Amino acid sequence: MILLRDLEFSRNGVTLVDGASLQLHPGWKVGLTGANGCGKSSFMALLRGELHADRGDLELPASWAMAHVSQDTPALPQPALEFILDGDDELRQIERDLLLAEEQHDGEKIGALHDRLNEIGGYAAKARAATLMDGLGFKQDELNKPVAEFSGGWRVRLNLARALMCRSDLLLLDEPTNHLDLDAILWLESWLKSYPGALILISHDRDFLDATCTHIMHIEQRRMQLFSGNYSACERARAERLANDLAMAEKMRRQAAHLQNYIDRFRAQATKARQAQSRIKMLAKMGEIAAAHIDTPFTFSFPTPAAFSDPLLKIEQARLGYHDKTLLDQLTFSLRPSSRIGLLGRNGAGKSTLIKLLAGSIAPQAGLREEGRNLKLGYFAQHQLEQLRPDESPLQHMIRQEPQTREQEVRDYLGRFDFRGERVETPCGRFSGGEKTRLALALMIRTAPNLLLLDEPTNHLDLEMREALTLALQESEAGVVVVSHDRHLLRATVDELWLVADGRVVPFDGDLDDYADWLARARADEKAGATPSKNARKDPQQDEPQKSALARRRQLAKEAEKLEQQLAGWQGELGLLETRLSDPSLYANNAQAKLLNELGQRQAWLNQAIQTAEARWMEIQEMLEG
Repeated sequence: MILLRDLEFSRNGVTLVDGASLQLHPGWKVGLTGANGCGKSSFMALLRGELHADRGDLELPASWAMAHVSQDTPALPQPALEFILDGDDELRQIERDLLLAEEQHDGEKIGALHDRLNEIGGYAAKARAATLMDGLGFKQDELNKPVAEFSGGWRVRLNLARALMCRSDLLLLDEPTNHLDLDAILWLESWLKSYPGALILISHDRDFLDATCTHIMHIEQRRMQLFSGNYSACERARAERLANDLAMAEKMRRQAAHLQNYIDRFRAQATKARQAQSRIKMLAKMGEIAAAHIDTPFTFSFPTPAAFSDPLLKIEQARLGYHDKTLLDQLTFSLRPSSRIGLLGRNGAGKSTLIKLLAGSIAPQAGLREEGRNLKLGYFAQHQLEQLRPDESPLQHMIRQEPQTREQEVRDYLGRFDFRGERVETPCGRFSGGEKTRLALALMIRTAPNLLLLDEPTNHLDLEMREALTLALQESEAGVVVVSHDRHLLRATVDELWLVADGRVVPFDGDLDDYADWLARARADEKAGATPSKNARKDPQQDEPQKSALARRRQLAKEAEKLEQQLAGWQGELGLLETRLSDPSLYANNAQAKLLNELGQRQAWLNQAIQTAEARWMEIQEMLEG
């Protein structure tokens, strides 16, 4: 196991974690969470031996093989498949030893090496590497493509595949979903569930953490705290702790009332469409999610647009593409102030190209793009970060954008995005990716757009900022079109899903769970040489065993969710009960004997109920992962 004893570590003279003592066991899948800059990546560096503790101990089994994703990939002429195979050090060593033994005609050694190669699955290694590449979105004809010919984002995927290729006991992943589309994220989730070793994962994708983690290690105020269960369970525990603070409890009450008002308004106008009903279910959970983030440093909202047009934007018989290649064709639709649309589709299908058309960054090859009279666009894409002036601070950026606005008003606004104190005057060239994204969003939001076009807005953002953006988008009066692999954001903010596939853009008849099924069928159809259907619903001819298995999984997931709710309630009650039992006055009066007995019985019952429920929850997770 991994053992931390009174551990303290720092970066650049700043203490990040102090007095951490806990144990991580083999096979655990641990999500490492906390605000940007709290020490998550530094802890990973500590595990890799790249950083040393200031005090205390960090012990790992000497026999454990560790895998992590390299940050750099040189422009190698090596074929991609061979680059990934290099992730298995023992395999490569055996291959080198075999060549030497064959040159020396050492039959005994050749036989022993082949035995070991068979033990480690070496004969199937190339098939395993090809499967990793396929899962991460590489095409069959790219297996032997030189590493140097891939773009930066695809080289990150190659590094990830190489780390997964390693037959490790401990896998360290730092934001592995940042350069992945939803298809690859769902595949990685499935792979990690079946990974037999210990996993330590940094991620700001709450759905990804919920799907993969059995424990959460949260860093806050220089303390490390370990929670059993996934990220949602950790949130509930944090919310209970925050609720003990009277000021926070009052803030929670006001936020809950505000959220309930919003939910009631949405429910009254929602359609019966599957996606709208899915969003109602998501909103019902937002109360407890918001409670866990009540101490967030982010408190912004979208300003009310000055005017609207209906429609805001019209597209008629448009064709999109580059040079002689057509990517999307026969696009005809209108975007209205009430439009809240999430774009789905596999990598390369044309989602970002469509957003560029809507933004006016590219013109259609044919057809019409017509703007409404009062259209005011708010467009966010990753290239906006490159347009920030590295020598200017957030304050200078805002003053340049609004030279007539009082400086104090600008400072107050930037403070809602956590640019405070020295940070508001720091040149943004020194900022992290998350801080640059926050600044770009702040600049865009301030313009009060009536149509928001968001292409992966949550990349690099931590969980607190993602939640603040989700809440702000819920209440924005602007129309919204968003591309995102953050399923929580999509579930909570959009009313319609559109599928970009096979050169078309069509309404998707289903929710995100149906889309995951569609992706699975698309992969199966590709392997069978067929074209996947664009219909979100399952094929009526789908074999009954598959339907039955899917229904069983959903039933188990519902049972697990119910258990999580029961556990949260019981653990909260147990905490209050134990506080009461620790009161000395309870034992000073013999007249309290009956009450003391009742409290003791309730404590024993709660402990047994929690133990039984946790065991059943773990059993369900194993069945879902199987």
